[in-house]
Order: sequence, then structure tokens, then C-alpha cells
Amino acid sequence: MTTLRELRLLPWTGPDGKPCFLSTDDNGGHMSRLADNIESVQLGMATKLLDHAIDLLADADTDPDDLRLLTKDLAGALRDTLRVATSRGQRLSSRSTDHRSC
Repeated sequence: MTTLRELRLLPWTGPDGKPCFLSTDDNGGHMSRLADNIESVQLGMATKLLDHAIDLLADADTDPDDLRLLTKDLAGALRDTLRVATSRGQRLSSRSTDHRSC
């Protein structure tokens, strides 16, 4: 039986908002590469959004509606970034336990 520790948390959720997982031994497989690419896009978008946020927050005349939209976008980017970090952390943790010697 595959344990949660052996599953890769994917960088997207299902239609009901629940996490999606990938069970594979092939880190170079199509779904693994797709997940890697989406993670890269998500992290890149978060970086650009952070730069935009710094600019908006530096402008004292920024409209409150723009700040609300920024907050919503930042929350989404943070959610995605945390999912990527969790997924990568789980994979690093499982690799380090796989390579331990007795």
C-alpha cells in the first residue's frame, strides 16, 4: 500500500478543492514533469506579484480596491508557494530516509 509519504503533492487541487497526489517511481515521467513546470510557473508568478505589491504599497495614492485585489492575489500566491514548499519538503524528507545507512 502506498503511504501519504510516498505520494507527491501536486501543485493543483481537484474540482472540489481537495489536494491531488501523484503516485509514481518515475520522477522524469510526464505527470512529474508537468507538476515541475507548473510549480516553476507558480513560483515565478509569485515573484512578479511580490514586485508588484512592493510598488503598489510604496504609492500612497493606491486605490483601496487595488489593495483588496492585491491581497487576494497575494493570498493565492502564498497558498501555491506553500503547496510547492510542502511537496518539495516531503520529497526531500523521503529521499533522506531512503538513503540512510544502518
